[in-house]
Amino acid sequence: MRPATFRFDRRWWVAAPVEHVQGVLVDLEHYPHWWPQVMAVAKIDDDTARVLCRSRLPYTLDLVLHARRREPGLLEVKIHGDLSGSATFELVGDADGTGVSYTQEVSVAHRGLSAAARVLRPLLEWNHDHMMAGCEGGLGARTARPDA
Repeated sequence: MRPATFRFDRRWWVAAPVEHVQGVLVDLEHYPHWWPQVMAVAKIDDDTARVLCRSRLPYTLDLVLHARRREPGLLEVKIHGDLSGSATFELVGDADGTGVSYTQEVSVAHRGLSAAARVLRPLLEWNHDHMMAGCEGGLGARTARPDA
């Protein structure tokens, strides 16, 4: 049986310059300070970190993120652990701020969890939506602070 797969897309706007938004997004170690659903981050090396995430459901995802691309306006990571796949932030600046586009394509790595994910898909999508709402709100608040 093939693993359960998910694709998530979210777009929003942040009232801050693209360079500032990207600076906050590349600083994974500080995610728990502004993204409520990121419980902990442990740096492994300059391109890799272990991230623990928990949204509304009583389950903590254990993920290892490895930077694949880090260019102006583009951040892409490979995801391993409870999920396997990739996530991308694309940033487009204008005079008023930054448009943020987030795309995540993952499969559930654990076979037992993958079977459950097929049945629980609407609930898991709702959980992820809450996770990304936390990112959207937290990123907006963090980039509004002059010291961020």
